[in-house]
Amino acid sequence: MFAEAKCIGEKNVNGEDCFILKLSTDPETLKARSEGPAEIIRHVLSGYFSQKTGLLVHIEDSHLTRIQSNGGDTVFWETTYNSSLDDYRQVEGVMIAHSGHSVVTLFRFGEVAMSHTRTKMEELDD
Repeated sequence: MFAEAKCIGEKNVNGEDCFILKLSTDPETLKARSEGPAEIIRHVLSGYFSQKTGLLVHIEDSHLTRIQSNGGDTVFWETTYNSSLDDYRQVEGVMIAHSGHSVVTLFRFGEVAMSHTRTKMEELDD
């Protein structure tokens, strides 16, 4: 699914020095995943890995989709997932995150959407 992985730098995430690994989907895969009036333009995933432990502590996953209506108007939807992972514990010899937090942002723009619309969804603890 992801054709290319590249280390693009470093960033401190929640007090943890991390290196950033960026993965991009190749155009052929994007075309194969597109369906009907919906065309996936871009899919990029960035993983933030602790320099101290090597564990994944944050993920950013972004999709950009173009939707062509029957009337010819075009709308773009950008969906971005941001997830933090923590409380790693060993399970049968493998370190597994047992806690996390996610925020999803939907951004709509284009001819049909005369004004841009941004929606943010965040999970809440009970």
